[in-house]
Amino acid sequence: MGDKLLEVQNLHVSFKTYAGEIKAVRGISFDVEKGECVGIVGESGCGKSVTSQSIMRLLKVPPAVYKQGKILFEGKDLLALKEKDMRAIRGNQISMIFQDPMTSLNPTQKVGKQIMEVLVEHKKLSKKQAYKQAEQMLNLVAMSEPHKRMEQYPHEFSGGMRQRAMIAIALACHPKLMIADEPTTALDVTVQAQILELLQEVQKKVDMSIMLITHDLGVIAKMCDRVIVMYAGQIVEQGLVQEIFEHPTHPYTRGLLKAVPRMDMSRKNALNSIVGTPPDLFAPPKGCAFYARCEEAMKICEEHMPVIQEVGGTHKSACWLHHPMCPIKNRKEEA
Repeated sequence: MGDKLLEVQNLHVSFKTYAGEIKAVRGISFDVEKGECVGIVGESGCGKSVTSQSIMRLLKVPPAVYKQGKILFEGKDLLALKEKDMRAIRGNQISMIFQDPMTSLNPTQKVGKQIMEVLVEHKKLSKKQAYKQAEQMLNLVAMSEPHKRMEQYPHEFSGGMRQRAMIAIALACHPKLMIADEPTTALDVTVQAQILELLQEVQKKVDMSIMLITHDLGVIAKMCDRVIVMYAGQIVEQGLVQEIFEHPTHPYTRGLLKAVPRMDMSRKNALNSIVGTPPDLFAPPKGCAFYARCEEAMKICEEHMPVIQEVGGTHKSACWLHHPMCPIKNRKEEA
């Protein structure tokens, strides 16, 4: 590791609506290195999926507007590319697995043909070559009787099989980066575990990077090297998985971790919840977006947006509690 495959720099994405402008992503910056798995976690509406679709350039413009920032893939700014050039990258060098495979797969085409289409388009293979390689991809994702599955339609597959088919399509061209947007949401717990293990095995075999979008901290702990925590369109904390789970520094991250059920909890213990609701992104607050829900909020949090700063190693947090002149921090250090 050490080579940056993807760099997102100060990205701002909005949606123009009749009611006004929704500021969905507000100045996020992060990177994904070659061979690593980076997780993006946060509650619904925090900007995770908008971020992933922005990288793939799948957002319809308008109403979506890329207001500011760069998305560099191997040093090339994806936002500056023409659609023709982006199509050569999308599905080839960068691929994506979506939340619901039933709506992502074409119900009128055989699964084999859908895998073949990617190979014919990007690798310029003949139909015979594409058929053989598509069958190999189904075998790679541990699909039983791949030759038989090539001739079946999506409705003939179970949920887990459909997700494996989606992974086979995403892997067909051996991409350098795979974006997995909630890949196990619609699956039961047993199948979820199988899909996650499959992704880990395939990542090692083909040496690719994974960007995993989820709201499940358990999935993050199992899969990822680094984690990015998003709230209200911004990154509030990021670092190695061990750093975040063992020493969360942002009040929002601590709230998320406290809300996770544990094996040592008794029936009498109630799950913790974060009171309140996220801010309205039609008119985001000028200060910290988590201010109204934070038990440790100060006056400065309401008036000024915190900058993301290092709290140790690769660990970064956007919170005024970590400012050198923070009175709460100083009192803790004196104690």
